[in-house]
Amino acid sequence: MFVDQVSIICKAGDGGDGCSSFRREAHVPRGGPDGGDGGRGGHVILEADENVSSLIHLLGVKNWNATNGQPGIGSLKSGRDGEDLLIRVPTGTILRDTKRNFVLKDLVEHGDRVTVSKGGQGGSGNARFMSSTNRAPREFTPGEPGESREVTLELKVIADVGLIGKPNAGKSTMLSRLSRATPEIANYPFTTKYPNLGMVRVGLDRDFVLADIPGLIEGAHAGVGLGHEFLKHVERCKVLVHLVEPCPDDQTDPIDNYRNIREELRLYDAALAERPELIVVTKCEMLDAEATAELLQEVTGKPVLQVSAVTGKGLPQLLQATVKLLDGLNEQW
Repeated sequence: MFVDQVSIICKAGDGGDGCSSFRREAHVPRGGPDGGDGGRGGHVILEADENVSSLIHLLGVKNWNATNGQPGIGSLKSGRDGEDLLIRVPTGTILRDTKRNFVLKDLVEHGDRVTVSKGGQGGSGNARFMSSTNRAPREFTPGEPGESREVTLELKVIADVGLIGKPNAGKSTMLSRLSRATPEIANYPFTTKYPNLGMVRVGLDRDFVLADIPGLIEGAHAGVGLGHEFLKHVERCKVLVHLVEPCPDDQTDPIDNYRNIREELRLYDAALAERPELIVVTKCEMLDAEATAELLQEVTGKPVLQVSAVTGKGLPQLLQATVKLLDGLNEQW
């Protein structure tokens, strides 16, 4: 199961109370105050981990609580600090304050972390209040309460290249041929219900992450067909590989299908329409593939590749074109 959005309540630990105590030892007159300070409450920390792929481990647990600090005791002994609660999330997780609706942190790199709720400071023991005029203070302060915050975690997968196109355009099959990923593949629309990632290796020293973005349809920018759930995962892709089926089962026009997907990207986020794109006609073993590729090239003014995930035709050329485009973007940065 893939989960890419969840809301949780993070409660940091309360600080321990300070202690009011006096030394009482044989042969020690006027022992004086010796109450220790309370310990700090534990923080709630979120950390990005590249080995975590989904937010499913947070599902079903609404409240995440760090431990409280221990109270101080006599003999000037401070209470133990509460243990911090570390929650690991996938890289690409955006953390928002649910009530105030602002972004706390975008955890992009492995090891990025943010303290969501800070633990309360421990209280002061009565030894802190001793002075030349107050030799036997009985004052002490309680520990401060830990912060509590409700946050929404939204995962946007991080991939170098995203495969886009209408349902049944062959995205999952393409991913399985180019990488070791094993997405569900079937001959009906919307087989893929969540993004799949695969590592594509080119030669001995070059690789990139490829994402299969679930099928987009007309109206996706407005949420039709879970459009928002799919489109948000396209945002982080550096390069888009647009797969066009030459002879769709629903008898739609391939050129219109290409234009519709491009329009959905533009309506969702104008920046996506400017993202570098490779146009690929899939299933090139079919009779209409070459004519579709020629028409697409004429309409778009861009080169159009033809590939077949079944026979493997055109896949090396697709990999070379993708790597060349990625390398050009890296040089710009």
